[in-house]
Amino acid sequence: MAVAATFPRLARMLALSRRHLVSPLLSTPSNRFYRGDSPTDSQKDMIEIPLPPWQERTDESIETKRARLLYESRKRGMLENCILLSLFAKEYLHHMTEKQLNLYDRLINEPSNDWDIYYWATEAKPAPEIFENEVMALLRDFAKNKNKEQRLRAPDLEYLFEKPH
Repeated sequence: MAVAATFPRLARMLALSRRHLVSPLLSTPSNRFYRGDSPTDSQKDMIEIPLPPWQERTDESIETKRARLLYESRKRGMLENCILLSLFAKEYLHHMTEKQLNLYDRLINEPSNDWDIYYWATEAKPAPEIFENEVMALLRDFAKNKNKEQRLRAPDLEYLFEKPH
């Protein structure tokens, strides 16, 4: 009660429904939130933190985009995606067209929850229509690990300096 009296604006913000949470920075409802959910989570204790909307970077060269995506594939919020996406990037990024790079950029940077990306790649959950494309198909195929490779850690950093095959 003392918090509501001392900080009425904070109290109003906390009282907002999680479905209608408004970013104080954007002053418009945001659809991007961090959710720590799993497929079996009841989400009764879910806390949503508004994130800025994802925007495609149109001002960078294709080499810069590849380098950024290689780095972002390796530095994720969870180890499973660090391993999966860094190995995927090592295998495919140098051969992707600019369109495919843009699709991959959106895939790894627009969703606010790394678990979503992992569940979509491993087909534990269906991906939203916007992410159903050739890059998602490549990632799903890669995640199946048909060659039964040991994928216990992210690749050594030396691959960042190798010439594409």
